[in-house]
Amino acid sequence: MVASEDPRAALVLFSGGQDSTVCLAWALQRYARVETIGFDYGQRHRVELECRPRVLQAMRRLDPAWDRKLGDDHLLDVGLLGQISDTALTSERAIEMADSGLPNTFVPGRNLLFLTLAATVAYRRGAQVLVGGMCETDYSGYPDCRDNTLKALQVALSLGMDQPLVIETPLMWLDKAQTWTLAEQLGGQALVDLVAEHTHTCYLGERSQRHAWGYGCGRCPACELRRRGHEAYLSR
Repeated sequence: MVASEDPRAALVLFSGGQDSTVCLAWALQRYARVETIGFDYGQRHRVELECRPRVLQAMRRLDPAWDRKLGDDHLLDVGLLGQISDTALTSERAIEMADSGLPNTFVPGRNLLFLTLAATVAYRRGAQVLVGGMCETDYSGYPDCRDNTLKALQVALSLGMDQPLVIETPLMWLDKAQTWTLAEQLGGQALVDLVAEHTHTCYLGERSQRHAWGYGCGRCPACELRRRGHEAYLSR
């Protein structure tokens, strides 16, 4: 728990995945008003979009204070991103390393676009804080998840909107085990169970296989990170 509530409003980039769900709980503990925003970009694992409303409903039931704070959800159609990108997240292809040295799950410009669009919505909705689950610890090397990238974007968005705008990344320096631990600290075992049961991370959109850490194929990079983090969390 935090000592006092921040009177500002926050807009959380909320995909329906583990990281963004923990970030949503983090924001609900801190800010007076919280809204969420998601993006449909033709992602291969678009089942995550179906998970979003279920996670939001479960979060409301988890804590009456969170229910009072949680405001509107916004879902934007950014299908153009899927059309112009050529990645394993937007087309049916094997997940592998590309010639660039990055996995072919990297969608160029995705977080830059998402945060810019979120800033536009935040401007209209009177929110001063954007919250994202970007992480530079346990991640796939995506350059738009790096702390320096987001700090630079925060400056650009604040200048371009002509008002202060803060990008908060509470998971930036946490590994996946620590992310599970943070979920427990924020919402107890109930939030840990919610993350395991309702969120989606698997790049292949697999939800027919239930593991201790949640649903997924168990083989893609996202599932591997989530599984290893959960095992480390349990072995603390």
